[in-house]
Amino acid sequence: MREAIAPAPSTHPASRHCVALLRLHLAAPSAAIAKQIHARALRAAGVPLSHPLLAKQLLFHLASIRAGVPPLRYAVAVLSRILPDPDPFSLNTVLRIAASSERPRVALELHRRRLAPPDTHTYPPLLQACARLLSLRYGEGLHAEAAKNGLVALVFVKNSLVHLYGACGLFESAHRVFDEIPVLERNLVSWNSVMNGFASNGRPNEVLTIFQEMLEVDLELDGFTMVSVLTASAEIGALALGRRVHVYVVKVGLVRNTHVCNALIDLYAKCGGVEDARKVFEEMGMRRTVVSWTSLIVGLAGNGFGKDALELFGVMEREKLIPTEITMVGVLYACSHCGLVDDGFRYFNRMKEEYGIPPRIEHLGCMVDLLGRAGRVEEAYNYISTMPLEPNAVVWRTLLGACAMHKKLELGETAWARLVELDPGHSGDYVLLSNLYAAVGRWADVHVLRKTMITHGVRKNPGHSLVELRNSVYEFVMGDRSHPESDQIYQMLAQIAERLRHQGYVPRTSNVLADIEEEEKETALNYHSERLAIAFALLKSLPGTAIRIVKNLRVCGDCHLVIKLISKVYDREIIVRDRSRFHYFKEGECSCKDYW
Repeated sequence: MREAIAPAPSTHPASRHCVALLRLHLAAPSAAIAKQIHARALRAAGVPLSHPLLAKQLLFHLASIRAGVPPLRYAVAVLSRILPDPDPFSLNTVLRIAASSERPRVALELHRRRLAPPDTHTYPPLLQACARLLSLRYGEGLHAEAAKNGLVALVFVKNSLVHLYGACGLFESAHRVFDEIPVLERNLVSWNSVMNGFASNGRPNEVLTIFQEMLEVDLELDGFTMVSVLTASAEIGALALGRRVHVYVVKVGLVRNTHVCNALIDLYAKCGGVEDARKVFEEMGMRRTVVSWTSLIVGLAGNGFGKDALELFGVMEREKLIPTEITMVGVLYACSHCGLVDDGFRYFNRMKEEYGIPPRIEHLGCMVDLLGRAGRVEEAYNYISTMPLEPNAVVWRTLLGACAMHKKLELGETAWARLVELDPGHSGDYVLLSNLYAAVGRWADVHVLRKTMITHGVRKNPGHSLVELRNSVYEFVMGDRSHPESDQIYQMLAQIAERLRHQGYVPRTSNVLADIEEEEKETALNYHSERLAIAFALLKSLPGTAIRIVKNLRVCGDCHLVIKLISKVYDREIIVRDRSRFHYFKEGECSCKDYW
């Protein structure tokens, strides 16, 4: 929202002409034009450096620049000529330029100097600067100050507060401020800000709830709205909802919005719709950016099409596009999940030598994962020992996971010792070490570890699976009987078990990492969350339709075998997205080739 420029009397005869020239060029503002007119005013016309009307119009011209970043240093220099008593408009304009620049901290430094009394346009740029700097404490101080000055009730101040709290991870505070805005005063920015706050903090269900409320208000949705909804749909695997949003996007003409198209690629990739992701990518044509290529490369890699991802990367290189750090994470991820160890190291070296991308901890972690998955656990440990960066908890956790997978007890305990130092109390580390002890038959250590978890108040995240049916997403946890149709679901599980036994299925009870009887282990396996979700889908979906499951943990070996058999016996395509990758089950086979 732009502040109107109040007319001011000219104290110099040439100032009106210079101001008129600046206004004339507002249709296509640029720093070069501003500096030329400024120089003319000072040299040829003799306008003094401290002329307030000229300074005000110069700053307004600079703030209106949309192509590129307004020159902050020049704007501060112009402001300094009218110190110590600048008018609020000029100060607010510089705050706005600083907040959107590469140096947002300048806005806070100017505010600390209390150069002019705050008005209705002072707080939004300051809060924007805090959001970019993740400076929550300073932002909270501004919130209190705005309330004290009676300016916190303004909708654009509230919108900025919603954005600040969401950016800093306080999504509940963001929602609370949003609720304080009267319904009739909420604008598109209000709704988009609260949705983005939930989306950026991993709360997809809340995003979709807000979106449903938003649909009841007469607002024209924009690209920011669509990106938040598509991102949330992707996180929970709500493909049907995502498809409806896609239809809306086409209907209202947002399909030409590059950010929306990139979000669509991400949606389809995360929901197992690789061909749909490819189609969106192809239809973008010349509008494709490096983000578009990266989204599809990462999507293909995550879906198990590692070789396709590497081929696409080759096409991207031939198009003379420069990969980003994230692109290379996708490439290395593709190598890791296809067991292409040599290729992984080749791409890693090219990343440094050809593209000048310094390895970040994410790239180094991919290399550890690459070696660990391939069973070369000792090499993975040696790689960590010689890494150019200090290994973080994620890197050591990756090694511990490889040790649990390949039963490397001594190295696993070494990784655990480092994790206790770096990230104590992480439930996943306890689970991995417990699995390792169980895999090598050290049940006494398993019991000691679980008692330690209880003593230290560490709670294991329960495994859950999501399945979308008829525009609704259903969640199941292991042994879940909370669903109103639990009796039918468990009857279906019994039928499935019986049909699989006729196919020669024998439960892999070694996948139950607990010291219990074999019969109890078989029961435990049969009630895993993904099996409950699949049984429900078989009951409620039409024959022949694909079943899509989103699981928060890595699928176990026995469930992997069972789902392969179900896909054959029931003639269903079953797509499971677990913690590490996608599995496409069809006709008794899986796309991962049993390597995951």
